[in-house]
Amino acid sequence: MHIVRYTTGDGGPARVGLAERIPGEVRELGGVATLGELLRLRLPEIRERCESGPGPAAGDARLLPPVDGRMEVWAAGVTYRRSREARVAESERAASVYELVYDADRPELFFKSAAWRVTGDGGRVSVRADSPVNVPEPELALVLNRHGEIVGYTVCNDMSSRSIEGENPLYLPQAKIYLGGCAVGPAIRPAWEVPDPYALEITLAIRRGDGVVWDGRSSTSELHRKLDELAGYLFREDVFPDGAVLATGTSLVPELPFTLLPDDEITIAIGEVGSLTSTVVHGKAGMGPLADL
Repeated sequence: MHIVRYTTGDGGPARVGLAERIPGEVRELGGVATLGELLRLRLPEIRERCESGPGPAAGDARLLPPVDGRMEVWAAGVTYRRSREARVAESERAASVYELVYDADRPELFFKSAAWRVTGDGGRVSVRADSPVNVPEPELALVLNRHGEIVGYTVCNDMSSRSIEGENPLYLPQAKIYLGGCAVGPAIRPAWEVPDPYALEITLAIRRGDGVVWDGRSSTSELHRKLDELAGYLFREDVFPDGAVLATGTSLVPELPFTLLPDDEITIAIGEVGSLTSTVVHGKAGMGPLADL
């Protein structure tokens, strides 16, 4: 089962639904109009809503990113050994910062995106026009309700400008937070259907033209932090009235000097969760209507 956010060909508002598989038939989830409304409930209530039986088939459903309203996307950094190595390699002046945070009690957490900036499966992501080295970061993302409970999992592409972050760690917000810098989707796999979130295969493939220019695979078994620990720190002194998405860090980073180019196609797949594909554009102008909001 997957919890989805979708719209239909009749041009109506976004809705919340259920799908047995992705892609597949979408059926309306009654009683809630938005994901934010669903995520105000406790986990047992959400499960009961989902398992009580879906409504009528949506028909001509188009999936949207599984974030809306007041939801935010946050991310954790340096949670895998590979991520620590990549940050150290790219850093010009402060490599020790990344080495220290890897084993520190407090994790690195940072804001990633407001809901309206997030793109979904089949959408666009951008590389900053002022950064010569840019990469995708494939990540398992937690979907958290307003109570900080892990409701489900989705896929996040935490786009990163390595040259900007490497110049100075204080530039992290500019390296991470920009239009086209975050893709999430295609849906939410409920937590109660994933028996072991620490045993999920993660794959990344970057296609350029007719070939694959970079690919790799890893597993959430390599995660250095516990998922509930990351969620706990996020909610420790903040509130998320409509829930939040928390990306849990990456274990797949292309080696320097690899960089994305416009028209590259990025596919991230996480076992039992889903597959997210995005096309790369150059700068905010390439983001189309989003750039005109």
